Amino acid sequence: MQDSQKDLRKKILGRQGEDLTCKYLKKHRYKILKRNYTTPFGEADIVAKSPDGYICFVEVKARETDAFGLPTEAVTREKQRRYRLMAQYWCLGLGKEVPVRFDVASVWKGELEYFENAY
Repeated sequence: MQDSQKDLRKKILGRQGEDLTCKYLKKHRYKILKRNYTTPFGEADIVAKSPDGYICFVEVKARETDAFGLPTEAVTREKQRRYRLMAQYWCLGLGKEVPVRFDVASVWKGELEYFENAY
């Protein structure tokens, strides 16, 4: 079944938000480790290594309007819980614990605001 026009627009907007966030991260000397990291607990938009050695799990939220609230308001407690599980899954795959951080990239009308250690 084909995606509806609305779903396709959301996917394109999400991809643009991720691209903008990756560009920002690279500019700030982060190394992009994975995009759309899929686990049994969900998908992390970006996993990156910060210059100071943290593995950052980045949730990207992009919006064109505030009809459904601001981008950062969409990072619910449930989403945060799933990201913590994804980080544990990452460490399990490495066979060791590493310092992790949970960041949020808010893209509002094409402008990026980045929140380190958001939760």
